[in-house]
Amino acid sequence: MHLAYGALNRLASTSMEPMPARYELRLLDYVIAIAEEGSLSAASRRLRLSQPTLSRQLGNLEQRLGASLFDRTGHGLTPTAAGMALVRRARRVLAEADAISDDVWLAANGKTGRLTITFAGSGINGALGALLGRLRVELPDVDLELVEVFDDLKMSAGVLEGAFDIAVQRLPLRDSRLHRREWTREPLTLFLPANHPLARSRDPVPVTELADLPLVLWPRAASPRAYDEIIVLYHQIGAPPRIVTEAQTVQTILTLVAAGFGTTIMADSYRVLHRDGVAARPILGTATSLSFVWRAGDTSPLLARFFDVVDGTNPVDGGGSAVVTNAASPG
Repeated sequence: MHLAYGALNRLASTSMEPMPARYELRLLDYVIAIAEEGSLSAASRRLRLSQPTLSRQLGNLEQRLGASLFDRTGHGLTPTAAGMALVRRARRVLAEADAISDDVWLAANGKTGRLTITFAGSGINGALGALLGRLRVELPDVDLELVEVFDDLKMSAGVLEGAFDIAVQRLPLRDSRLHRREWTREPLTLFLPANHPLARSRDPVPVTELADLPLVLWPRAASPRAYDEIIVLYHQIGAPPRIVTEAQTVQTILTLVAAGFGTTIMADSYRVLHRDGVAARPILGTATSLSFVWRAGDTSPLLARFFDVVDGTNPVDGGGSAVVTNAASPG
């Protein structure tokens, strides 16, 4: 394509009048029209040009290319071998020129490109799973790159550094360079062995019942903010947490709970995993939120389209805040 434009630029440099880029593309339109119509008169009507003008343009083009593009016969004009070569290339060049406009329009309207979304595991168990499915339907030409990260700090830092376009997380970093929009809220939930006395009820359990319960948690280094969210509950009731063992993954933690090693506290959406031998009770008066976090000042059309889809998708808990706040605000 660049070679074709270069050749046309050379043609323009030798003509008596400067020819702008769109006029150069029209030369290709002219050649295609003549080849398809088979005569100058029919092509000139199609192009809405006078026949002398079209004839002059064709003659100038042939002279500068140094090749005859059409055989003049009594039955009209038929492309020569050189003419057919030009027609084939001209069709490709014009198709690419049209594609440029399409690509620019799609990108400007957030319909193409790449969107990198980082998320925590609990989010994918709830509203986020439905949203991702909706994004695939609404934005079929967008490359969605999904990155699961357990640590809230790493998610927020990745957004700041440009590694991620948006984070779907519970405890974002407080930074004036980030914007946060709360999306869903759910209780923190106590997961305990199915044969535990507290498992006899499905009603919300008071926070005071957490005292002295053996805990299976993840190492604090794996996700400090989520870990500390649990410890705060024990501070509220004035009891130290009794952590009996640690595990790295949710599946391992729930397996240890089912085996009777202890209990654990996680977002309520983890109950959809339906681990055999594990019962779940929401903790009374607790709530954890899932928020969208993105760079302040990001005016990407694709990000705007993302939120258009969000606004058309109902979160599983019945709705989230539509207010955009700064992540430095208390959350």
